[in-house]
Amino acid sequence: MKKLVTLHEFIMDRQADFPYATGELSRLLSDIAVASKVVSKDVRRAGLLEDFLGAQGSTNVQGEEQQKLDVIADNQFIQMFQSGGEVCGIASEENDDFMAFETEYSKKGKYVVLFDPLDGSSNIDVNVSIGTIFSIYRRKSEVGTKATLEDMMQVGSEQIAAGYVLYGSSTMLVYTTGRGVNGFTLDPSIGEFCLSHPDMKMPETGRLYAMNEGNINICESGLKEYIETYCQQTLPGASRPYSGRYIGSLVADFHRNLIKGGIYIYPDTETDPEGKLRLLYECNPLAFIAEQAGGLATTGRQRVMDIVPEKLHQRIPYIVGSKTMVEQAMSFLK
Repeated sequence: MKKLVTLHEFIMDRQADFPYATGELSRLLSDIAVASKVVSKDVRRAGLLEDFLGAQGSTNVQGEEQQKLDVIADNQFIQMFQSGGEVCGIASEENDDFMAFETEYSKKGKYVVLFDPLDGSSNIDVNVSIGTIFSIYRRKSEVGTKATLEDMMQVGSEQIAAGYVLYGSSTMLVYTTGRGVNGFTLDPSIGEFCLSHPDMKMPETGRLYAMNEGNINICESGLKEYIETYCQQTLPGASRPYSGRYIGSLVADFHRNLIKGGIYIYPDTETDPEGKLRLLYECNPLAFIAEQAGGLATTGRQRVMDIVPEKLHQRIPYIVGSKTMVEQAMSFLK
């Protein structure tokens, strides 16, 4: 029987890849794993506890109604980052502004983390897969001082690590440090993430597309033409059209396409001219993973990880997935 490799063992084995980090990055990744285990436990118990299900009664900075588990997950990750000592500040999709940690211990942290604590939270009440997305950068400000906005507003290509946790039929953590993509599944019998998907590669093409087709008549004509030409028709040499698979949880849609091959599209529309997804909390980290797995991530005209952020909660149009499929979609955009 093959020996299970735990996430902790895997991180320790790869620690030599980052001589500048002297262990801090390894501890930070371990902290994220611990926090995600707690959130996973809360997600699995949500249907039994009234305090976990339903709306919080408030909205976040995007004007979206916060779910109770949004706030619970956000607080869990923030507490973990505050106590760990590797992080000097964070920015979260659920908070209006970034948070610079105040303790002298935290000010010595070398990293900042930007994250979406519970992506797809509108699906919580109907028991559909949801997830956590995170992005790690080295701070720009001087170590020993408070974190600044400049620390948060970095180009995606400067990420040193990114990943997501999928709370689905099993809980899975997928991450990259720029040296490939690896996936770990939580074994509840031992309470450890174990390596289950080493060196993940996104197929160069696939037969799956994910888009909210309720937007098809209000997005630009080129994307509508791509969907109608490549996705909904049987092309020469093909036995059938592509299959539409749209869950409405970005992590779940992305994870499926990472494994099986496919394309995810959330374009700018007449009602959302800047796009809907957040550059710093969702698009950059998944773009990093996609590129490391052999895929592509673009706005349709620009590589996502080349975008210079202009504001903390900036939105962009987003196309991510298998390389050939993304290139096909881009060819329809004028």
